[in-house]
Amino acid sequence: MEEGMSQFDKRNISMMMDLYEMTMANCYFAEKDMQTKVVFDVFYRKNPDQGGFAIFAGLEQIVEYIENLHFDEEDIAYFASLHLFDDAFLEYLKGFRFSGDVYAFPEGTIMYPNEPVLTVVAPLIDAQLIETAVLAQINHQSLIATKTQRIVRAAEGRAVSDFGARRAHNMDAAVYGARAAYIGGAAGTATVLAGEQFGIPVGGTMAHSYVMYYKDELTAFRKYASIYPNNCILLADTYNVLKSGVPNAIRVFTEMKEQGIPLTSYGIRLDSGDLAYLSKKARKMLDNAGFPDARIVVSNSLDEFTITSILDQGGCIDSFGVGERLITAKSDPVFGAVYKIAAVYHEGVCEPRIKISEAVEKITNPGLKEVYRVYDEEGHAVADLLATHDETISTDRPFYYVDPEQPWKKRCFENFTVKKLQQPIIRDGKRVQPAVGLGHIRSYVREQLEKEIWPEEQRFENPHRHYLDMTPQYYELKMGLLQSLKEEF
Repeated sequence: MEEGMSQFDKRNISMMMDLYEMTMANCYFAEKDMQTKVVFDVFYRKNPDQGGFAIFAGLEQIVEYIENLHFDEEDIAYFASLHLFDDAFLEYLKGFRFSGDVYAFPEGTIMYPNEPVLTVVAPLIDAQLIETAVLAQINHQSLIATKTQRIVRAAEGRAVSDFGARRAHNMDAAVYGARAAYIGGAAGTATVLAGEQFGIPVGGTMAHSYVMYYKDELTAFRKYASIYPNNCILLADTYNVLKSGVPNAIRVFTEMKEQGIPLTSYGIRLDSGDLAYLSKKARKMLDNAGFPDARIVVSNSLDEFTITSILDQGGCIDSFGVGERLITAKSDPVFGAVYKIAAVYHEGVCEPRIKISEAVEKITNPGLKEVYRVYDEEGHAVADLLATHDETISTDRPFYYVDPEQPWKKRCFENFTVKKLQQPIIRDGKRVQPAVGLGHIRSYVREQLEKEIWPEEQRFENPHRHYLDMTPQYYELKMGLLQSLKEEF
């Protein structure tokens, strides 16, 4: 590959993988195991920010990656330059296309630790090569969607916009972070490319440099109002909010009113200082001047905790612009989803595999399985349930299940319904579900949180724990596998 490749050059992101995926694939190829079918699960172990749940995001980009996975001539040449692979394997890569199946939760599903949110059933090499790309999308977008939803909840119905592009870890992180933020409930983004690419509402007015360019603040405000009378949000903290910014904004609004210009979307933005105090003072000044519908927008290092604090202090705020702490999920910036083998097919039989560890939380859930969400009579999600892939959950009578942390207790679900969470997304390498609109995904998140997920799970502090239970059949499968390994080792 030519040195100094520009970011504007066309990219084949098929090469978005760790080298060990390719070295393992080479070994499987040499051993003629590449057509052996396997099962891999994606799951995560803990919720970010000690929250009660997370939001599944990034699925559409995973589908795009898998459908377009291929290796160009320059990719093959690069692999050859590493002197790690023989010619037969490199020739195999030239015609490689993913040929397996992918099952996943619908994008936007509320999810919980240790349940498989995505499962790959595919030939061994196919399953191995997509690991890094799958995890990168889920780990990033699920993290940002979850963080955004926390911030949106803190705003208590006030609009939250993504202002984070300049603090994102790179350009892709800014764009896909904006997508995830919209899924999580953000009203829009300031990132133009995200707006163009995904149809997310975009918004923005001015920076401090605009105000400072003109000889004085009032001139800057007048110039802006003359160009954008229908979106006249004036940045009021360049010099002095209460002595200059707000009075000058009021003067401009008054002049617009006197000139017969309709005041539709107008107000001020505060980007520094004590936002609770300044917003209350500004609100009083605007009201007293006859502009009770002037909006107050605030930004500056906001997150769910600062927003909660500002509102608890009586801050008079209509909307929030949230930057670095949203786009980087600054308080807990690593999501931690993993990709683990769960089964291997041998002579047509699906044989479960399990990873054991001294750390109990790292023992995996083996085998090809289903995930069901269990609902009470009122439609509230009471638990998730792991079952073997060939089980049927009967809802017409009490269903006895196993709490894996307290297996000695006899418990059952009564008067309940279930929903199978995983759906076929890709079969034989081809998409079988149509792409879902971003607005629909966003609405799906909101509907779950309003109708299905207990408010107690949505608390910021000490949220109620959502349980992951097992059918007796699945529990016996896992325990039997652990016992056999115990005897062996």
